[in-house]
Amino acid sequence: MSQLDPVVFRAIRCTLEIRRPTPGVVVLKFTGPDVGEFGEAPFQELAHDLQRTSAIQLFVDAGDCSGASIDVSSDWARWMSSNRERIAALHILCGSKFIQLTADFVRRFTGFEERMRIYTERGPFEMALREQVG
Repeated sequence: MSQLDPVVFRAIRCTLEIRRPTPGVVVLKFTGPDVGEFGEAPFQELAHDLQRTSAIQLFVDAGDCSGASIDVSSDWARWMSSNRERIAALHILCGSKFIQLTADFVRRFTGFEERMRIYTERGPFEMALREQVG
């Protein structure tokens, strides 16, 4: 798979696209509400990135995501916490106040603190992504 081929998970209400614009940078783009329809598949896909490099920069584009269930938020927080040493930085673009509150919970629960940036506007998020891609 080239760096430009996205992996796409589709469900009734939500789509998750995983892109790897450059080695060590992973972009997750959620569209619609994530209620857990993908199961473990996204975590299994991201395991490949964690195996290929010592640490990744993770960009989560939830700008078009209206929400996530508590179970889904907990699953992502657990995954991020268990892979904390392999995630150099975490950037999350929030599309709603609910997603912003969830991201803040994840930041506290996972211990990412200063390594996690929460964005409420697309421009700064995309600028940070461009800086990492080069």
